[in-house]
Amino acid sequence: MKIAIFSSCKYDHDFLKQYNTGHELTFFESTLTLKNVTLTKGFDALCLFVNDQANSEVLYALKENGVRLILLRCAGYNNVNIEVAAKTGIKVLRVPAYSPEAVAEHAMAMILTLNRKTHKAYNRIREGNFSLDGLMGFNLHNCKVALIGTGNIGKAFYRLLKGFGCRVAAYDPYPDLNLISEGLIYDNLEEVLRDAEVVSLHCPLSEENHHMINTNTLKLFKKGAMLINTSRGGLIDTQDVITSLKSGHLGYLGLDVYEQESKLFFHDLSGDIIQDDLISRLISFPNVLITSHQGFFTREAMQQIAEVTFANADAFESGISLVNEVDK
Repeated sequence: MKIAIFSSCKYDHDFLKQYNTGHELTFFESTLTLKNVTLTKGFDALCLFVNDQANSEVLYALKENGVRLILLRCAGYNNVNIEVAAKTGIKVLRVPAYSPEAVAEHAMAMILTLNRKTHKAYNRIREGNFSLDGLMGFNLHNCKVALIGTGNIGKAFYRLLKGFGCRVAAYDPYPDLNLISEGLIYDNLEEVLRDAEVVSLHCPLSEENHHMINTNTLKLFKKGAMLINTSRGGLIDTQDVITSLKSGHLGYLGLDVYEQESKLFFHDLSGDIIQDDLISRLISFPNVLITSHQGFFTREAMQQIAEVTFANADAFESGISLVNEVDK
């Protein structure tokens, strides 16, 4: 098939070319939007990432352009209108799991960095400052961690937390019986968040959980708590989080995702004036750590993404069962 790959970077080129199973690949650096949907003419399939837009208008345009398949090289699909895709007959396939340990380990790295302030210590030592002032952290052992979402990534993260001796409380509409057998305790969202010292989000974005972290839920956190989001930016209300940081109720924030990230992440804007006032404000806080949707970015994850993406394409082309299809 002829496949157009949007939001592509050099590393996408390298891995997708290496694991290509015989398809004709065309790479576009740009994010797919209604403005550039004309680029899709003549392609059988599109390969999209987290910030590409496949809303109803785009999907109807794709149908007119002859596109039959959307290959998501990610697990989340909140950027695709699945109902409209079904109406147009465009199949949507995803990569449901790609080294969940990669994202879980990145979440833990953010916790450890914010807590023990290793990024600040690194810069201090390079400047000849060996003082410990301002670098005090807290023990993760016996710390209450609120684990929101226990899918593949949440499960991997739970096992890391167990290794640190944390007290873990979990919320998920669909509790995992295997994790319960391992000792994980589930409860409702309010009780899980209540007095939590660390809150880590590991759930897909939906209409039901949009801005689930807001003024009301932040109040449940223990004063000085840490919030980590490596899932989807829309899970938190950024302005409410900024207000909580300013008041001192929220003590630390680690973000690998951001609700308005599509205009920022994966781009070098070092020579530009950042127009997004909210992220500029976040960057100004000394207790905030932001990475640019980096959690998935390991060799193992990139290999799995490429392999499963082409397995999905081959299954569609061969007319066999589409095990990774997203349907309404």
